[in-house]
Amino acid sequence: MAKVMVVEDNPMNMELTTDLLESNGYEVIQAENGYKALDIVNENKDLVLILLDMQLPDLDGLEVLKHLKKLDTVKHIPVIALTAYAMRGDKEKYTDAGCVDYISKPIDIHDFKDTVAYYIDG
Repeated sequence: MAKVMVVEDNPMNMELTTDLLESNGYEVIQAENGYKALDIVNENKDLVLILLDMQLPDLDGLEVLKHLKKLDTVKHIPVIALTAYAMRGDKEKYTDAGCVDYISKPIDIHDFKDTVAYYIDG
């Protein structure tokens, strides 16, 4: 079973994302903030995908991404940006920073499923 980490501070968004992933057969590891996410990646070397909210308190998504990309053990793991602030140029900003893709909120269930499957199953 593929293991996915979801980094999301909003409980409702975390629940929806987790439910969608689990209903498609993925194991989910949850992190409610950037610091917890960095702890988790050091403990879970078998993650295959990270879904990262960009508007996190304390340590925002771009900062978390910078830290992840510096870690040899996890820098190869694809990171998909999650954000409710879908402005022109945001996708490019996040992919230029190192995310492989971008999912805007509210989440479109069909697009979400296809995007996640693409990065996990190829």
